[in-house]
Amino acid sequence: MTIFDRFSLKGRVALVTGGGRGLGLEIAKALCEAGAHVVITGRTAATLDTAVSALTQAGGSASTAAFDIADRHAQRETLALIEQQHGRLDILVNNVGARDRRPLSAFDDDTAIDLIQTDLISALTLSRDAAAIMMKNGHGRLISITSINGQVSMPGDGIYPVAKQGLTGLMRAMAVEFGPHGITSNAIAPGWFATETNAAMAADEDLMPFVRQRIPAQRWGRPHEIAGAALFLASDAASFVNGHVLTVDGGMTVRM
Repeated sequence: MTIFDRFSLKGRVALVTGGGRGLGLEIAKALCEAGAHVVITGRTAATLDTAVSALTQAGGSASTAAFDIADRHAQRETLALIEQQHGRLDILVNNVGARDRRPLSAFDDDTAIDLIQTDLISALTLSRDAAAIMMKNGHGRLISITSINGQVSMPGDGIYPVAKQGLTGLMRAMAVEFGPHGITSNAIAPGWFATETNAAMAADEDLMPFVRQRIPAQRWGRPHEIAGAALFLASDAASFVNGHVLTVDGGMTVRM
């Protein structure tokens, strides 16, 4: 077996939440190209169908599950269907992340709780149930897409860093709890990526001096640049990597 063989995901089944666009879609593409069957989730069926069409036309194997990630019943139904159809689940990528850029003082309790539910609690419940399926085969990869905003924060963005730091803590707890069962748990912390969600900011020329000064790479990340990190953590090449946060930010968080 060569090192390249260790990156193969042939015969594996993956679930990528929020996989219809942005970083989630780029991750789904990478897993498909490596040979996995990838189930992508999201709230909008049409977006998912378009994404799956692109994945399959490129030679990948993919399917959809349209539901709100905070719907606990839908979580259970989706996992049960995956196990029924494929007999296994090898990789879970918790990629969904809702954001509401306002200071803490601007949030009422219900809105804050809803965001924490979507960004953190949903990942907890889905991961716990996914791990139960993975244990049956003695193998699994749990990958949490956190953010550099789980390490550093900016004014006017009060809840998102709370949820993302919580997701990092969850990842580490799962690394310890599920590691003895052949399941690794790791995180990817993206920096500033020029996704659809950030299109307006990425096109704002007034921001570019800040980008060049703050990010050593002096540019926004390109969405496909997240793919290598995800494939590594999902593959056997990362079989002894457990409890790690892989930062993909062009050096933003290490610059003084």
